[in-house]
Amino acid sequence: MDDVTRTARDSVRLFLCGDVMTGRGIDQILPHPGKPHLFEGWLRSAVDYVELAERATGAIQRPVDPAYPWGDALAQLDRFQPDVRIVNLETAVTASEDAQPGKGIHYRMHPANVACLSSARLDCCVLANNHVLDWGRAGLDETLATLHGAGMRTAGAGRDEAQASAPAAIALAQGARVLVFAYATAASGVPADWAAAPGRAGIHFLPDISVRAADGVARLTAAAKGAGDILVVSLHWGGNWGFDISRQEQAFAHRLIDAGGADIVYGHSSHHIRGAEVYRGRLILYGCGDFLNDYEGIGGYERYRPDLALMYFPLVDGATGALRQLSAVPMQIRHFSLRRAPAQGVSWLCATLDRESGKQGTHATRAADDTLALRWDG
Repeated sequence: MDDVTRTARDSVRLFLCGDVMTGRGIDQILPHPGKPHLFEGWLRSAVDYVELAERATGAIQRPVDPAYPWGDALAQLDRFQPDVRIVNLETAVTASEDAQPGKGIHYRMHPANVACLSSARLDCCVLANNHVLDWGRAGLDETLATLHGAGMRTAGAGRDEAQASAPAAIALAQGARVLVFAYATAASGVPADWAAAPGRAGIHFLPDISVRAADGVARLTAAAKGAGDILVVSLHWGGNWGFDISRQEQAFAHRLIDAGGADIVYGHSSHHIRGAEVYRGRLILYGCGDFLNDYEGIGGYERYRPDLALMYFPLVDGATGALRQLSAVPMQIRHFSLRRAPAQGVSWLCATLDRESGKQGTHATRAADDTLALRWDG
């Protein structure tokens, strides 16, 4: 696909968010729902997830407009006008029936509902995660074809190893680019046999986050980065629940910046936000949390507030990639749609981001318009 040239400026604003899961229950309320059958231990139909949400928060009109799940987020995208929009799409876009044997959860959105994604004018969908092959390699092939056909780039998965490891490239003015490399780790629930190989479709897979693995990533990213490029490394890593950032995670992220030239380390997998860090002027998001999901009505993890989400809008220097500013807009998932978070939700997100980021010397503050801002030394 041809690169899209952006307006020249001395800084670049990006939009990043956590996992976008438009399959299963959300797919069922869109104009073209796919077959709802599931292979889970406790629910056997995607329609059941719609009914769970309705019991928790009220009726959801069906079908909804394709843009409905984005809700108030669209106004915030218009407000901030990011140059590049990047999400982790944790859903296969397919009608494939080749369900991964033995996998407890299978996510898919019908390809006819791709307008749900294109309505947010996304530039890049990261696919290196633990759900993109839920419906087999035929499902991945259809996902790639559908997204590319709708004008969206992909990173982290492909029809062979070369395609899966190649970065998505979004052109900026004067020949510079935003490059997006994407990886998923075994610790995030990715089966090892999902790894792309020569002649075999799959994802850009990391078996671990050792020093050796970090150096391998760094060699690839450093070789690809040109003068004026902004380099984003997306990592689907770690478990679903827990705020702690391990020394190994921090060392891995630091190595990508020190040796690989990363300007933003974009972490996700946990179902809730984790801390952020500004290291040598570069942004590390250790866990962006879920952004869109069909978990309404599912209890047990209330202390982590998985209903709350953040829209991250980092502003980076166009020449150096250094972080100038980070604004984050608090959101809440209600009726399978993103709404501005209520006051207590904003307070929780601010306090949590400040507490967890403070362990890395970075802090969050709340502005009068309920937008959060990151501050750091240096």
